[in-house]
Amino acid sequence: MLSEKTIEQAAILLERCRRAGLMIATAESCTGGLIAAILTEIPGSSDVFERGFITYSNEAKSDMLGIKKTLIEFEGAVSEATARAMAEGALANSTADLSVAVTGIAGPGGGTPDRPVGLVHLATAWTGHQTTHLELRLGDQSRHDIRQHTALSALALLNKSLDQASP
Repeated sequence: MLSEKTIEQAAILLERCRRAGLMIATAESCTGGLIAAILTEIPGSSDVFERGFITYSNEAKSDMLGIKKTLIEFEGAVSEATARAMAEGALANSTADLSVAVTGIAGPGGGTPDRPVGLVHLATAWTGHQTTHLELRLGDQSRHDIRQHTALSALALLNKSLDQASP
């Protein structure tokens, strides 16, 4: 269930994009479509939300977003480089103007000393602007909490991108 705060944050983001004439795409791994679900919970979101890519596997990241398999092999699926490539790939494979991408380890297993559970990389790409990145280290939280926190952080990162581009 989505909190009122989450819905409010999504509605604000969608309205800002609507006023600016921007369409949004998402590229999600560890959140499995949660960001898209939050955005589409808002009535009228179809005039702002263009599409969502759920690219849980490395193969999906390559097939759907055009990420080179060598990038994933060299940098890892959970890395800044992969998050940036996912965000840029979402733009390249859609008609959106603005995208957000997330890749991480939601747990409870799958972590390593270098890439622990709770490590998440987020990126936003926007036509005509530099791709931005945010790393989260959410530590010892539940899978549910890591996914929720990541989705909220993605909305905040999109809003921050809009803030930085405003005159």
